[in-house]
Amino acid sequence: MSGPTHYFTAEPEGDDRRRARTVQLAGRTVQVQTAGGIFCPDRLDLGTSVLLRETPGPPPSGELLDLGCGWGPIALTMAMLAPLARVWALDINRRALQLTGENARHLGLNGVHPVTAAQIPEDLSFDAIWSNPPIRVGKGALHDLLLTWLPRLAPGGHAYLVVQRNLGADSLHTWLASSLGPDFVASRLASAKGFRVLHVQRGYPGELALTRGEPT
Repeated sequence: MSGPTHYFTAEPEGDDRRRARTVQLAGRTVQVQTAGGIFCPDRLDLGTSVLLRETPGPPPSGELLDLGCGWGPIALTMAMLAPLARVWALDINRRALQLTGENARHLGLNGVHPVTAAQIPEDLSFDAIWSNPPIRVGKGALHDLLLTWLPRLAPGGHAYLVVQRNLGADSLHTWLASSLGPDFVASRLASAKGFRVLHVQRGYPGELALTRGEPT
């Protein structure tokens, strides 16, 4: 990969010809389309596969967010596991959004909605957020991204992030624990293949204070 602008841009460079790939998602063998100029076009990347294996299933209905969808493996998995949910597949990369939409239609997943940030209603909150976030965009941009979307978890909601250990997973965990506010708890869910799966939970008002033994 050349650098963060390789795929973290609205109009990516690179070959946009479709490439058929066969992958395992939600216990199914499915065929998807990828292309150049997006994140990991040649395969299901290792970090995403760790996230999908280690993360509990999403709520069966409600509003779900795939933050940084790429060609769609996370959004497609969410939709297969929760067919009554609405899955918002968010990316800045227009080619990634096109591919996610094409893959969802091919698999008959009508609940997947590929969108840019401006297309998500401002008052919408999410019951679950899953993400393989773009670590290589730099710490400042990454923190801004997470502080934009993680606070939009609904009370009782859960977010799961997969981060490579040697790219700052532990420091990101510490930052999340100190930056999201008293209604949130950040923890490490799992470690595998050099990756951490971080869990962010938003409690109901007063609930987390009670579990910590704090006055409400």
